[in-house]
Amino acid sequence: MVRLYNLHPFGSQRVVPCRQEPAHFCCGRDVLFVAGAAASCRVEVFALRDQGRCEPLGSFATLGAVQRMVHSQAGDYLVTIEEKSKATFLRAYMNWRCMSAGSSRVCVRMVGHKMEESYSETLKEQMSIVEMPLSDPPLCISCCPVNGDLLVGCKNKLVMFRLKYLVINENLTVLDFERSLILHIHDLVPADVAFCARHVAVTTELDVLILKLELVQQSADGTEQYARRIGMLEKPVDGGPSTHALQLELDEFIICQKPVELLGEESKLCEIPIMLESTELPTEDTKCFQVRYLLFRHFTPDQSPFGFCEETKLHSVQLLPVYQRAHEETENKRELLSLFCFFSLPHVGYLYSLGKLVELISTYQYSEKSEQAVLTPQFLHVITSENLQCFTVRCSAAAARDEDPYIDTTVKACPPVALDICTLRMQLFIGPRAICHFKNHIILLTKADTEDITERRKPTRRMLSRKADSIKSRTNSESEPGWNLYIINTVSTVQLYREMVDYSRTYENVKTESCIHLLSEAHLLVRAAIMDPSFVKSDEREELMRAFRESCAALGDCYSRFDTKDYHLALPYYRMSGLSMTDVLKRLVLEGDEMQTYERGFIFYLTHSLNEDLNEELTKESANRVLQIFCLADPVQLPHILCSPCMRNACPLTALKYLQKVENVMPSVVLTLTKAFMALKMGDLTMYEHEMNSYKETVLACGFVGQPKLLIQRKEGIVTPTEFAVHLKEMHPGLLVAATVALHENSKIGLEEADTFFKVLCSNSETTIPQLLVDFWEALLVVCSQEEILQELLLRVTSQYVWRILKKEHPETKPLKTTEDLINSCNHFGLIFPWVTSIMSAGSPSGKDCHEDISRLQSLLCSQSINIASVLPVLEPLTEAGSVGLAIHVLCSTRLGKYEEAIDQLLKRRPDAAVLYAQHELKDDSRALWWNKLLPELCKRTRLTGNDCPVLISSLKAETLSVVAMELELRDFLSLVPEDGTAAFFLPHLLHCSQTKLLT
Repeated sequence: MVRLYNLHPFGSQRVVPCRQEPAHFCCGRDVLFVAGAAASCRVEVFALRDQGRCEPLGSFATLGAVQRMVHSQAGDYLVTIEEKSKATFLRAYMNWRCMSAGSSRVCVRMVGHKMEESYSETLKEQMSIVEMPLSDPPLCISCCPVNGDLLVGCKNKLVMFRLKYLVINENLTVLDFERSLILHIHDLVPADVAFCARHVAVTTELDVLILKLELVQQSADGTEQYARRIGMLEKPVDGGPSTHALQLELDEFIICQKPVELLGEESKLCEIPIMLESTELPTEDTKCFQVRYLLFRHFTPDQSPFGFCEETKLHSVQLLPVYQRAHEETENKRELLSLFCFFSLPHVGYLYSLGKLVELISTYQYSEKSEQAVLTPQFLHVITSENLQCFTVRCSAAAARDEDPYIDTTVKACPPVALDICTLRMQLFIGPRAICHFKNHIILLTKADTEDITERRKPTRRMLSRKADSIKSRTNSESEPGWNLYIINTVSTVQLYREMVDYSRTYENVKTESCIHLLSEAHLLVRAAIMDPSFVKSDEREELMRAFRESCAALGDCYSRFDTKDYHLALPYYRMSGLSMTDVLKRLVLEGDEMQTYERGFIFYLTHSLNEDLNEELTKESANRVLQIFCLADPVQLPHILCSPCMRNACPLTALKYLQKVENVMPSVVLTLTKAFMALKMGDLTMYEHEMNSYKETVLACGFVGQPKLLIQRKEGIVTPTEFAVHLKEMHPGLLVAATVALHENSKIGLEEADTFFKVLCSNSETTIPQLLVDFWEALLVVCSQEEILQELLLRVTSQYVWRILKKEHPETKPLKTTEDLINSCNHFGLIFPWVTSIMSAGSPSGKDCHEDISRLQSLLCSQSINIASVLPVLEPLTEAGSVGLAIHVLCSTRLGKYEEAIDQLLKRRPDAAVLYAQHELKDDSRALWWNKLLPELCKRTRLTGNDCPVLISSLKAETLSVVAMELELRDFLSLVPEDGTAAFFLPHLLHCSQTKLLT
C-alpha cells in the first residue's frame, strides 16, 4: 500500500540561466551539462554550488545535435550521441574543464590514436574530443560509475569500451578508450542501457534483461580470441510463444504474449542468446568474460491499471550502486556494497536488488502516467504530466543486510526491506519533461503549452518560491518560450528527518502501525545518509549520528509502548540508541503511577538487559520499581531479575515480599536459593538455613545451573564471586564445588573462568593454586567426558601434586576427598600397585610429609587415563626424590612399555620389589623378560654378593625359578642355569619343570 504523507522533501528552487532551449542534460561531479534543442550544436556547462546556486562555466560546440549525453565521474568525461546529416556519431569530450578557464583549443582524435610526445604536451591546456566509430549507429549509452568504462547499445549488440589511463610522462596522464568486448544479442534493439560494476541492464519497449559479466580463466597461450555462446533453448518458456516479435499469419488476429518474470538461474530460459566477442589485443592483462543471466522480464501492453495502452513502454532503467567505506586505507576510499536496478512502465515502477539473490524489493504505483524517474539511495523521484513525486526506497535496508547479514539480532536491527513504500510529496509543476539527480539537488526540465503559460502566471498556480538571485535572460514575455530548467534543492536529511518525527506524533495514540512506519522511514533516511562514504569526515556526520540514535530510541519507545507482533525489536533499537537502562526507565515509567501497565516489548527489553552482564547499577528507587514492574507483568522472572548485577541496590526485604508471593503460586529451587541469598544480604542466618535445608545438596547444586549469577557475576568480562559464593566457601565448600562442576558441565562457566573464580574467591595470587580449585578439578574428573578437557585436568592436578611434594607444602584447607574416595568414585584414579607399595614401604621424609599428594599422584599414574608423554616434563623433577622418585620413574617407564629399563631401576635400587613388579607387569608379550632379563640378572647378582643377599636369593628361589620352570621347556631351562651354579639349588625346579612337561 502506497501512503501519501505530504511531507516537504523539496526546498528552494533556482532557474538555470540557459541561453538556448534545453533538449538533454546531465550532471557531473559538480557541474551541469545542458545540450540545446533542435539544430543547436552546443553544450552549456554550469557549476553547481551550495544551496543550488548555479554559475555558467562556458560552452563548447558539438559536431551535431545531441541525442543523448552521459557524464562519467570516473575519468570526468562527457560522452554524447550526436546526429548530423542523418548520420549518428559517438564522441567523448575529455579535459573539458579547460574551456571554463578561457581556452578555446580543441583536439579531435580517433579512439586508440597513438599520441606523439610533442603533440600530447598540448593536451594539458586543450579539450580533447575522442571519436569512436561504430559499424552500427549508437542508440543508447551508459558509463560505469565504478571504473568509467563505457557501454554503447546498437542494434543486436552492445559494445564495451574500457577506459584507459595513458601515462605520457610524469606530468601528464591522458584518458583514452579501448574497444574491449562486444555482446551480440540476437534480434534485440536496445531502447536504453545501464552499466555498473560489470552488470548490464538493457531494455527494449517491453523487455528487461539484466546480465553480469564474470571473469573466467584465460587460455594457456593468452592469444585465443574469447567467444562463447550461451543461453540457447530449444523450447520456449512455459511452452508458450517466443518472447520476441512473432510473424502473424493472419492480420485480423492479435496475439498477446504472457507477462514473464525469470529470476536468477531461471532467467537463462529467456531465449535470448548472447555471443561474446573479445576485441582487445591479447596481453598478459587481457580479461576473458562469460555471461551470467540475472533477470529477464517481459511486459505486455495491457499490463497497466488503466487497461490496454498502446503507449506502454519501459523507461528510466538505472543501476544504482551503494558504497561502503573501504576497510583498508587505499586510494579508492569506497567499496561497492550493493547494487540495485530500477525500471519503470508508465504507471508502475520496479526496484530489484542484485545481490547473491536477485529479488524484487519494491513496486511503485503512480497516480498518473509517468514521464521519467530517477533513483537515489534515499528517494525515487518521478515526474508525471503535472507533478514531481517523491517516493521512499528500501535500498538502505537491503544494503544494511548486505553489510551485516546478522543485523536482525538482539543487538542490531533495521526496518524490513518489505516495508510498505510511501509517497512523501506530490509537488505541482507545469509540464515536467525530464529529470536528473545530483547530490541533494533535482534538475528538472519543464515545457509548458501556451495555455499552461497563462495559468502559470496566475497566483493560484505558483510553484516553489524562487530565490531572488534567479536569472532569466528572456525579458520579452511575448517571445518567452514555455520552458524552464530548474535546480530544486532537497532539504537536508536531518531537517526532513525532524519533520517525519514530528509528523509521526500525530499517529502516536491513533494508528500504531502508521507511527512505526513513519519512524522507520525516518530511520532508513538517516541510515542511507550515514552509509554514504562521502559523509565520513563531514561536519554533518555527527548531526546524522545523533539523529540516528534518536530514531533508534523513538523506535524502541514504539515497540515498548505499543502491542505489536514485533515487540522484541524494542531491545536492539534501544541498544543502538546508546540509552542506558536508567534512561529508558525514565522515558517509559510514570512517576507515582502504581497502576501503570506495561507491554510485552518493554518487559522483553528489561528481561534481556537485566540478564546481560551490564556495567550499570540501578538506584534503590529504580531497582525497587523494576521489582514492582515484574511482579505485575512477569512474576516468574523475579528470581532471575534479582540476581542481575544491575539490581545490587534492590531492597532485600521488598524482594523477599515479592518472592514469597511467587513461591505461593510456583515454587522452585532457584526461587528458594534466591530467597536464601536475600536472607544472607539481610544478615538473617536463621531464614538462610531454613531455605537451604529445603532441598538436598545435589538438588541445590543443580539449582545454581538455573541461575548461575547467584554464584558468579561478570563485570567487563571478568568473573567475580558473589556474597553467596563467599558464604558457601566458608560454610558449605562441598556444595560450592558441586555447583561449580554442574555449571561447567552445563556450559555456564569455562575452565579458565572457574580458575579465576576460585582464585579470587580464595584471595590467592595468579601463581598460587588454592585447595578448593584442586577439589574442583578432582570433582570435575569424576564427571568429565570430553577427552581434551580431561587431559588438561589430569595435567593440572598432576602439576599441583608434584609442586606440593617438591615444596613440601600442605594445602591451606582440608581436601574434600581422600585418595581412597577418589579411587572409589573416579575411574581416572586407579588402585595403587603392590610393587609401588613395596617401594614406598622403605619410606622417606618427603613421603611422610606429603603422603596424601603422593598417593593421589601414584593413583593417577596407575590408571590408564593419563597421557604419560604429556606429563613427563612435569614429573621430571621428582625422579631423584628417593622412593617416591623411583616409584614414579618405574611407573612412567612401564606405561611407556620400557619394561627392561624399569627392571634395571628396580634391581639397582630395590631388588626386593623386582619380583613383585614382574608378577604384576610381565605378562603376555613381555613375559619372556622373566628368563631373558630377570633370571640372568638375579643369578648374576646372587653370585657376586654370595649368601650376604637373602633378598636376592629369596626372590630367585621363591618366585623367579618357579615361573621359569612353569613356562619353559626343560632344554631351554637348562640353558639358562649358570654353569657355576649349585646343583642342589636348581635341582628341585629342574625336576618340577620335567614333571610338568611330562604331564602335558
